[in-house]
Amino acid sequence: MLDYTKVIFISKTDTGRGPLACEIMKKLLGSDAGIESRGLVVLFPEPMNPKIVAIAASKGINLEDRVSVQLTEEDFDSKTLVLTMDEKYKTVIYDDYTNAVNVYTVKEFVGDDGDMENPYGGELMDYGRVYETLEELTMKVIDKLRGDNADN
Repeated sequence: MLDYTKVIFISKTDTGRGPLACEIMKKLLGSDAGIESRGLVVLFPEPMNPKIVAIAASKGINLEDRVSVQLTEEDFDSKTLVLTMDEKYKTVIYDDYTNAVNVYTVKEFVGDDGDMENPYGGELMDYGRVYETLEELTMKVIDKLRGDNADN
């Protein structure tokens, strides 16, 4: 995968968009190797958002037993790509983590602008729309990592 051996998706609590993007990428690649998610504010391992679990299950992804994991200094190295859901999380990472390298918003990495929609507190259909957007973005990430032409 380009020059990276690991990809970490970052969301605030690691209970929604980040883990969903991680599992979508695993599903698309048919592999668990080197694909993880982390949160910026994880005081203790929490279960996933029930609406994320429901949407994921409808797409053949099981998130029921997954719990949140805190981002640590040890997560960063030159071979790890860190993709955040929002610009503010990217800023927090560079401000708070001495070892932070290769941090981009997921949209920035694939050449798009803006933050990833956060469905928190919304209806199930809002979460479904986020799944579709994350799936599309994750496919673009995979294409870029493989060196495919992004204009396809």
